[in-house]
Amino acid sequence: MTDRLAQSRKHWDDLGRLDPFHAILSKPGTRFGRWDLDEFFATGQREIAELMESAARIGIPKRRNRALDFGCGMGRLTLPLGEYFEECIGVDISDSMIRQAQELCKSARCHFLLNDRPTLPFPNEDFDLIYTSIVLQHVPQKALIRGYISEFVRTLRKDGLLVMQIPSHIKLRNRLQPKRRLYEFLRGVGVSESYLYQTLRLTPMLMNFLPEREVFRVVETAGGRMLPSVPDELAPYKRASHIASRIYYVTK
Repeated sequence: MTDRLAQSRKHWDDLGRLDPFHAILSKPGTRFGRWDLDEFFATGQREIAELMESAARIGIPKRRNRALDFGCGMGRLTLPLGEYFEECIGVDISDSMIRQAQELCKSARCHFLLNDRPTLPFPNEDFDLIYTSIVLQHVPQKALIRGYISEFVRTLRKDGLLVMQIPSHIKLRNRLQPKRRLYEFLRGVGVSESYLYQTLRLTPMLMNFLPEREVFRVVETAGGRMLPSVPDELAPYKRASHIASRIYYVTK
């Protein structure tokens, strides 16, 4: 595990203990435990319903045996994916998130796995559908994002569907992220995560991006075939004026 992934795991474990619902879906007004549990999971139901409508229009995946929810958090998307597929695997870097997912998502079709490596622990061509949303933007290095995209293509079955949301640009003045950097520094010298988050209102949440041309290059190099990409408009609180984001559709 790289040093940056180890640090990312520590910070997401912090968020999983402090404010997991808001960390996963940062809708205004929901910080400090203000998310309604039923509405939180209802957003996942709606998102996956829209995903499957898009998949039906495209005509893939051809099978619905096995799906992957990368960056599953507490299973907000894993659980509804399990309604469409015989099995859905939720993968996350945070042990605190995985434990909560296992408690909240009681479905024989859903399984959760901790993975803090830059690779995926699955064989080639293992999944009919791979979905990742508001996750890759928090991966700490562009090289790691590129590596995960390659892993998605590797583990995608022929005639399967990979759908991934990735910011394509962040304005230069917004890349410094001083609150995140201060959180990392103070946490590193022993200040408690609860004091940093609840009292100082700092956050360890990192925002990253990968230009569209790089996404296309990585997919094609890995053996995938790009389908049309679209602007990210799944939810208004995912968008910000300083971030451009896209949703990519890929098959093999």
